[in-house]
Amino acid sequence: MSEYHYTESGLHNIWLASGYEIVETSYGSGVAIHDVAGLHRAIGETLAKKAWITGAELRFLRKEMDLSQRALGELLGTADQAVAKWEKTGRVPKTADRMIRLIYLEHIGGNVPIRSTIERISNTDHAEHARMTAEESENGWRIAA
Repeated sequence: MSEYHYTESGLHNIWLASGYEIVETSYGSGVAIHDVAGLHRAIGETLAKKAWITGAELRFLRKEMDLSQRALGELLGTADQAVAKWEKTGRVPKTADRMIRLIYLEHIGGNVPIRSTIERISNTDHAEHARMTAEESENGWRIAA
């Protein structure tokens, strides 16, 4: 079986050597891909560990996290139009690139609820943090509520 050019991911450099089959349907020939979620996770993990990501790769990671451009912009503290520009031009600022990859890896890893934490941070009014009171206990320091 020859390799299948998997453009359905939105990425033009993905080829499948296995894990798919050509099927005949009433509409003609089609492709059935086994474990699409697993495939997308493998692609996403590889992208997130690269030196930098392209605009198309940013779009892939964003969609895998089920985030709109607006939601990702809010997480990163920028406008949705900036995210759209990065995806279109392929030029993703280094800080955004690193944060997006970190968010994706934590999102799929399930180790830290980073997405909910960042959403909470992005929605917090800075004025609410004008004063913090620290208390020392036998377990160490903590910030009082």
